[in-house]
Parts: sequence; structure tokens; C-alpha cells
Amino acid sequence: MTLNVALIVFPGVQALDVTGPMDVFAEANVFLPPDKQYRLEVLGLDTGLLRCSNGLSIQAHRHFTEARSSYDLVLCTGGPALPGEDFGTDFYTWLRKLCRQSRRFGSICNGALMLARTGLLDGRRVTTHWSDVATLARLCPGAVLEADRLYVQDDNLYTSAGVTAGIDLSLYVLTQDHGPQVALNVARRLVVFTQRSGGQSQFSPFLTAAAHTDSPVAAVQRFVLENLRTDLTIAELSQAAAMSPRNFSRVFARETGITPAQFVEGARVDAARAMLENAALALKTVAYECGFRDAHHMRSVFMRRLGVSPQQFRLNFSAMV
Repeated sequence: MTLNVALIVFPGVQALDVTGPMDVFAEANVFLPPDKQYRLEVLGLDTGLLRCSNGLSIQAHRHFTEARSSYDLVLCTGGPALPGEDFGTDFYTWLRKLCRQSRRFGSICNGALMLARTGLLDGRRVTTHWSDVATLARLCPGAVLEADRLYVQDDNLYTSAGVTAGIDLSLYVLTQDHGPQVALNVARRLVVFTQRSGGQSQFSPFLTAAAHTDSPVAAVQRFVLENLRTDLTIAELSQAAAMSPRNFSRVFARETGITPAQFVEGARVDAARAMLENAALALKTVAYECGFRDAHHMRSVFMRRLGVSPQQFRLNFSAMV
């Protein structure tokens, strides 16, 4: 049975949010018999050419009002300007109805914000681009955000993290539809991994939560960043804040949403990530400078927080020379 896939686009859409998933499903057709192939439709909010965020112009196959009544998969794409966009009641009413009538639905990157405005994410597990997590939480406080995941399936809802994670999600869907071998064949053709290691935290610039700049907590955070080599105990941190340890821990958690120990660990990881981009520094040197007990301890924390080792992070992100 042919599988109908719809991607919803708008002026300012991120081109790769559209072309990444389309290439996965189009390449899959090479390995599938005609009666099991994907039929791809791009549904636009405007007629005519749509200018992507990178300047590329694309044309939807049809206006969203001319779409089918249901699809095997509906994907809302994202774009840099999407957090500030409101496409109107008629569109969101149509989108809500289409998703409910379709077998599966979801989003690429911050396309989840489009779904959030329909109410379809309430009580559902979702992810989005790391930089739009707070916006999604504000738009849909009932959603259960799994911010570090590259993609999340919650029953018939499929959401992905930023941009290229749409390819990861599409390969995952392809595996469900036609098995791992077809997905592997497509991944080889596109020269990508069928399943990348780690979550999207390895791509975000900072893992630590910052307090308001004029608060005592912010002063402690600056103290931490300036003294990463030391133990940074609660006693030291509370002294820097001129508070009792108990009160300091309570105030810190209230202002940042994490414990002081979690902040310290995140700050060490942030500093280590920056240093690891310099391929000349030994891992034990990075560990020492950032306050880890040793390189083994640093590796354990990296694997737990990022899903990759320091060495793998360096291979992925160190400056090319």
C-alpha cells in the first residue's frame, strides 16, 4: 500500500526541514516495490513560490486547503521565525482536524510550535530544537518535554530536535514501516548514520542555567566559573553568596531550576567542551583544568549528560586544521 506523507511549509521555512525528510523517503522508494512506496506532498500556507530562511525558493504541491482528508504521516516543518508566527484560527483548526484523522503526525525542529498552538501536544512526550524548548514549554505547559532527545515517539506523535534531526526521525519512521535494512540502505546513500550517538545537548552552546545577573546566585555562578579547578562544595558556594548552606541551596534551586551540584557539573562540562575543541590539549589536562577528578571521571560525566565520550565529542567538534 502506498504511504502518503505530507510536509507543511510556510514562508521562512528551514529548507533542510523539508528536503531532509523528503530525501529519506524519496531514496527509500528506490528500494521499495511500487505498491509500498511513499507519495510525498508539500502543503503550503501560501500559493506560489515560498522563500526559505536560507534564500532558496520552493513551491508547494498544493495549498493546505486543498489537502487530502488524512495521511499516513503529517509533518510540520520549522524555521527561525516560527516562534513569532501566528497563522490564524482557520489554519490551526484545519491542522488539528488533519492530524486527528491521519495515522501519524509530528514535527521537524521547532515545527512543534505549530502543533503546540493546536492543543495536540497536551500531555504528550515531545522534543524540539534546543533553543526553542522554553518557547514550547510556554506555549504548551501541558507537554512533557524531553529536551535532549534527537526524536521522540509518543504513540502516533513523532517529534524531532533541530534541523538535521528530521533525517534521524525519518529514518526511524522508515525502519518502522519497512525494516532496518531499507533504512540502512537509505542511510548509506545519504552518507548519514542510521542512529547517531548522544542527544542534542552536545550541540547546544551551554548546559548550565543562568540566574538573573544582579542576584546573589548569579554572583555564585560567576564564582564557580572562575574556580572550576577547586572542589566547589556547598559550604564554599554558600559562603560566596553570604547565605547559610540550607538557604543557599533552596534559593539557588528556585532561581535556576537545578541544584548547585548540577550547576557545577554542567559548568565543568561546558568548560571541557570548549577546551576539547582544541585538539592539542590532552584529555587529562582538560579534566584537571575543569575540576574533574581525572579523565575517567570526565568520561563518565560526558556519557551520562551528553551520550558521547570526550574523545567522541572532540572528533565531532574540534576545529579542523
